[in-house]
Amino acid sequence: MAGPATVRVLRDRTAGLFLAAVVVSGFGTSAMWLAAGVWVKSLTGSDSLAALAVFAMWLPVLVGPALGAIADRLPRKPLLVASNLVMAGLVASLVVVDSAGRIWILFAVLVLYGTSSVLMDAAESALVAGAVDARLLGDFNGLRMTANEGMKLLAPLTGAALYGRFGGSAVALLDAASFALAAGVYALLPVREPVVTAPVGRRGELAAGARQVWRSPVLRPLVLAGSVTMLCAGLNGAAVYAFVDDGLGHSPTYAGVLYAAQGAGSVAVGVLAGPLLRRLPERVFTAAGIALFAVAVAARTLPYDAVALAGSAAIGMGLPCVLIAAMTAVQRETPDALLGRTVATANTLMMVPNAVALALGAGLIALVDIRVLLPLVGAAALLTAALLVTGRRERLTGAPTGPLPSSPEA
Repeated sequence: MAGPATVRVLRDRTAGLFLAAVVVSGFGTSAMWLAAGVWVKSLTGSDSLAALAVFAMWLPVLVGPALGAIADRLPRKPLLVASNLVMAGLVASLVVVDSAGRIWILFAVLVLYGTSSVLMDAAESALVAGAVDARLLGDFNGLRMTANEGMKLLAPLTGAALYGRFGGSAVALLDAASFALAAGVYALLPVREPVVTAPVGRRGELAAGARQVWRSPVLRPLVLAGSVTMLCAGLNGAAVYAFVDDGLGHSPTYAGVLYAAQGAGSVAVGVLAGPLLRRLPERVFTAAGIALFAVAVAARTLPYDAVALAGSAAIGMGLPCVLIAAMTAVQRETPDALLGRTVATANTLMMVPNAVALALGAGLIALVDIRVLLPLVGAAALLTAALLVTGRRERLTGAPTGPLPSSPEA
């Protein structure tokens, strides 16, 4: 089913170069994502600081709209090339981190790492919208998801092996090389830059992406459904170790098996997303993915390994549907001059709830039995899917469908 469209995307030189950059940079990023926490833990002995290393990479998502505005103000291809080269140098500098006293350097680079990721994602998504055939955007975003998830399956093993044999510096140099290669790939992109429009005022500029999402009858329900779904995903993620221990009776390392199954599901759905989006309305496609996720989360009350593995694969297939559909809709529905801000705003609205829920869920699992919590999470996600597919936007948003009042512009 996915064959012809997939071949068309891969044969398109521009789309192929974008995907090559995703694979190259994604490999290094996935390896560093794992190594950063291990590196901090080995140098400081602190579990809290190790967890903070991952949070440092997430933190810049909170200022996504501001970073998206930068992507809209600057030529995007040079921005991608320059950002990758700068990050190659910064990550390579981590070779000097060899003691707890220098751990601040690692944290500073990780915050800049997250900042560049948000900035480059906004610039890349905006360029893709203008460079790839609109009829293939769903296929491209699906393949992008497949590439990202595929790297998450392979790169952490490489990163762990490198770290175990040569230490964190080797992982940093691998990641730096991946940034340098990605810069070279982006430099080959045959894209034309849009004309940069005049600024409309700082506050107006930052709010433009939010207004675009809110005022669009297509974007608003998809992004808000994504926000609720990612909130549920965070609660589910916080409960995974309790599920492995109390529900299945395995050691914590078994969570790695479940994550591998989830990653395999995400790889599979990425290939199928484009064809399905052409056959189904966006809301139906998204609602089906959310419903699949909801049922799989609720099924984690059953203490069977086979159910747990199948459910993890189903979660991996369901969750990306809302992200792929929302991003494809943003690229299709948003004027080029606003694309960077709108992409970054949509990502912030969908990803911040996940981070908040991970922290909230850590406290909830100490108070609520997962056999109660997970069915409730599944029910909330299922309700979101039902409201989305029936088109009852007022109930989903908690507001009328009129435009968001304009904020004052400086």
